[in-house]
Amino acid sequence: MNTEKYDYIVIGGGSGGIASARRAAEYGADVLLIENGNLGGTCVNVGCVPKKVMWSASQIHETVSLAHQYGMPVTSGHLDWHKLKSSRDVYIHRLNGIYARNLEKSGVNVKQGVARFVSPDSVEVNEERYSAEHVLISTGGQPSNPNLEGTELGIDSNGFFELEEQPSNLLVVGSGYIATELAGLMHGLGSQVTMALRKNRLLGAFDTDLQQTVLEHMEESGIEIIRNISLARLDGKRGNIEYEDTEGNARGGFDCVIWAIGRRPNTQSLNLENAGLSPNDRGFIDTDQFQNTAQSGIYAVGDVTPRAQLTPVAIAAGRKLSDRVFGGQKEARLDYSNIPTVVFSHPPVGTVGLTEAAAMDHFGKDSIKVYRNTFVDMYFALCEHKPRTLVKLIVEGPDERIVGCHVAGRGADEMIQGFAVAVRMGATKSDFDNTVAIHPTAAEELVTLRA
Repeated sequence: MNTEKYDYIVIGGGSGGIASARRAAEYGADVLLIENGNLGGTCVNVGCVPKKVMWSASQIHETVSLAHQYGMPVTSGHLDWHKLKSSRDVYIHRLNGIYARNLEKSGVNVKQGVARFVSPDSVEVNEERYSAEHVLISTGGQPSNPNLEGTELGIDSNGFFELEEQPSNLLVVGSGYIATELAGLMHGLGSQVTMALRKNRLLGAFDTDLQQTVLEHMEESGIEIIRNISLARLDGKRGNIEYEDTEGNARGGFDCVIWAIGRRPNTQSLNLENAGLSPNDRGFIDTDQFQNTAQSGIYAVGDVTPRAQLTPVAIAAGRKLSDRVFGGQKEARLDYSNIPTVVFSHPPVGTVGLTEAAAMDHFGKDSIKVYRNTFVDMYFALCEHKPRTLVKLIVEGPDERIVGCHVAGRGADEMIQGFAVAVRMGATKSDFDNTVAIHPTAAEELVTLRA
């Protein structure tokens, strides 16, 4: 079998892989990108992009429902799920084409198929062999489903985007950001939503004040949240599903069950043993700070690694890797500290830096101080229901350097980006205090906080 040689082989055409491939090609590298699905990976096809479309639709639906309280007797009417889905799918298909054209413009060769390692520097795709001195694994992840009777009656987050009809009575199993986002947006679109939590909280990795704020808002909005429940089985059929928990309690009438209990890396088909690699005990490929794996010349970025599972993280890491390997920037690497993130929950959450608990562990309880406030956003000034926004700053040391900035409430998704710049630059509480507030906005609350 003949082997076609390249400078760089990228396995996986998601955000990180595409970013790294294009950056390497800009430096003159001969690049091959291998993808077995649609270009763009999880984010574009079954993740953050279509999710944001659905979240935006739910925001519009909720705004229409409040319009009469501002003197506008607008009738929300019936949601045309088919039109929403078909319009969303057309948008995603257009993005797939944009990715393909950008790769072509950059001079990146694209091969459709499943890549399997033959050796550390060569892979096989559709019975054709390719080799390179440098190989990047960026195959992403996929949803995990539980191992219990009747699992197949539920769908995962990928299946959610295939739904042809809007569920009327939905059960979401899970407590992470995917479960929280899907439950919130479906309730916002008019579905009856129940959440089943294995413990008694949502968003376990986030600051406890954020967790509590989101949980309270969701329950106040009408989402039923069942805490400390472990499911034993599902029964029935699609459209009429019943669950039984490990205590023997049963409940039925759900026309859709969504499993949102976590994600696992896509490493099963890679034949990693031929590359001299083994995934860790959680199935991820470990890397050092420069994205190097245990095998020289093989790198990994994105959700296939045990790093923050965020699209901008994968993109930045992939580009930095190519800067180092092909651009002569020997120390180029992504700094994984102070990475901002947003949860498109109801209400949205924006956060950067350490949680209060993490700050105490890192600096000591006596070295930190917390500034916190809640308020009603003026958007709800004329509304009967007045949900409260939470803003929180965590500062450290005598100069009160800000090490954590957290917001839960309307607009949190947009305002956190600018504050993340300040936190990354080492801003102090006095820097915030000396910044003139923009009034009336929700963001001003972060520069007017008092103890």
